[in-house]
Amino acid sequence: MAKRKKKTNTYKKKQSGFSAKKVLLLLIIVLSITGCIKIALAYKTEQETTKKKTIQHQVVEKKKDETIIGQRKREKEIYGVDSQKVWNALNAYDYENGGKKEVFLTFDDGPSLTNTPNVLKILKDNNVKGTFFVIGKSLRIDGAPNILKDIYNQGHAIGNHSYSHDYSYLYPSRVLSMENFSSDFKKNDDLIKASLDMENFSTRVIRCPGGQISWQKTEPLNEYLIKNNKASIDWNCLNGDAEGPKKNADQLYDEAVKSSQNKNLVVLLMHDTYGKEETVKSLDKIIKYYKSQGYEFKTLV
Repeated sequence: MAKRKKKTNTYKKKQSGFSAKKVLLLLIIVLSITGCIKIALAYKTEQETTKKKTIQHQVVEKKKDETIIGQRKREKEIYGVDSQKVWNALNAYDYENGGKKEVFLTFDDGPSLTNTPNVLKILKDNNVKGTFFVIGKSLRIDGAPNILKDIYNQGHAIGNHSYSHDYSYLYPSRVLSMENFSSDFKKNDDLIKASLDMENFSTRVIRCPGGQISWQKTEPLNEYLIKNNKASIDWNCLNGDAEGPKKNADQLYDEAVKSSQNKNLVVLLMHDTYGKEETVKSLDKIIKYYKSQGYEFKTLV
């Protein structure tokens, strides 16, 4: 009996030893599988992160390459009107506009450090947008590029009004010099891009200093603009802040109202350059007048 008992104990020890090895083996297998899973998950996470970064980079590059024409996209969708359509209407003296009342507030010769910020505040307070025809001489002044950025960031449209605004250079003997004109406007276009710090910015809209209608032999300009999908925008209404004797705010308001009578399409010429403080004073009243008459405020793009 004693020997059999000893043998039985030996058998149990063997059985116990076998179970421990088995458990250890299983543990090793489990740990190996867990390690593999962790490696696989880490690899998958790394791949997804890389893919996400690639997509984000592509989106940034797309935004960087995407050309912005005249105005921020979201405001252009709401307020923007094809400038060539308006150009054609002005050339044909057709202001019926299909019965739709639209007004384009346009500001020339800025941006100025004095008046443009006040104009922007009034436009913002009235929740309307305008089109700013800027010149290079104004943009060269310290601080002016930041104001141009404010114009853009607040959703207004930007047009090219030449670099020099020099009649004798652009229209020697009152005749358009296409060579001088194109060079001057190209110089200002480059300056606008640099001032905005946006190489992908461009504008379709130009305004000839003095108005295209004032000069002779401008047919080559028309051909150039049509070929390059651009438009030359003069005006059919004005507040008179650059004509005749200096006017006060009430006189400017009266002139704006008078010149826009019986016109559904109103392209209103004003100036936001230096010395136009009376224009600023009249602007709120002018806007409220057009609102009371049922006009929609639009931009040229």
